[in-house]
Order: sequence, then structure tokens, then C-alpha cells
Amino acid sequence: MSDATPEAPQEQAADPGPAPLGVVRTPTGRPAVDALLDRLGDADHLPADGHLDVYEDVHRGLRAELTSLDAAPAPRPYDNRS
Repeated sequence: MSDATPEAPQEQAADPGPAPLGVVRTPTGRPAVDALLDRLGDADHLPADGHLDVYEDVHRGLRAELTSLDAAPAPRPYDNRS
């Protein structure tokens, strides 16, 4: 007869869900674009069926930023320093 007690079954750790990819991103220097790219991280905390809303939101924002680059600059007031 052995003095060893039977081991209790080990509890399985709860699935922590998807892990962030840990992709390092270099800032673009454009705050609006950087904020949109940061928003992609929100998908890390959502189930897969919630990713589409984040991706579409970021896509809309990036399209708007690109479109704004094509816009003519606003006229500047005449600065006469003579």
C-alpha cells in the first residue's frame, strides 16, 4: 500500500481568447492616421464577428484622410510685409 494520495485532476486554464499579434507599428507622423491605425487594436478584444465593424470604421477614416490630401489648400490671407 502506498502513502501517496491520488492527484486531483488538473483544472484546465480558461481559454484567454485571441492574443494580439504584437506587430510593432512606426508612427506615421499624421495624428489622425496614427489614431485610426491604433483603433485596429480594438479588434483584439472582440470576437471575430465584431472585427468587420472596426475594419470598416478604420477604412472609412483612412479614405477620408487620403481624400483630404487631394483637396486644394485653403486660401491664405494676403500678408503684405512691405
